[in-house]
Order: sequence, then C-alpha cells, then structure tokens
Amino acid sequence: MELILKILLLAASIVLIAFVLLQQGNSAGLSGSIGGGAEQLFGKKKSRGWERFFTRITIVGAIVFIAVSLVLVALE
Repeated sequence: MELILKILLLAASIVLIAFVLLQQGNSAGLSGSIGGGAEQLFGKKKSRGWERFFTRITIVGAIVFIAVSLVLVALE
C-alpha cells in the first residue's frame, strides 16, 4: 500500500511540475501585478482553451499531491 502511494506521489509531483512550467505568466513584472491583479479579481480576464486545461490539471495535481502526502504521513 505504501509503495503504491509513493508511486502516486511521484507521478503527482511530476505532473504538477510539468504543468506549472507549461503555464504562461499572468503578469510581466511589478507593474503587471498591480494592474493585472485587479482585472483578474473582477473577472475581466478569463482563461480559455489550453490555459484553462493547464490550470485545472494543476489544481487536480496539487490536490492529489497534498492528499497522498497527508495519507503517507498518517501511515507512519
């Protein structure tokens, strides 16, 4: 059981790293973070296509990573 969870943790780690690196940055520098943050907060900028797919895979990968990590800690 522990070996399967460790393999799942490794797979989730690789997926998480890969999809975070494939995503585009939301802003360019400090000025983009000030102005771009307000646009994203109020929903003017919506992701479509591949960006949405990458975001969802990243979220799922993070949830799997955290859940498996907590289970492995609880087993020890």
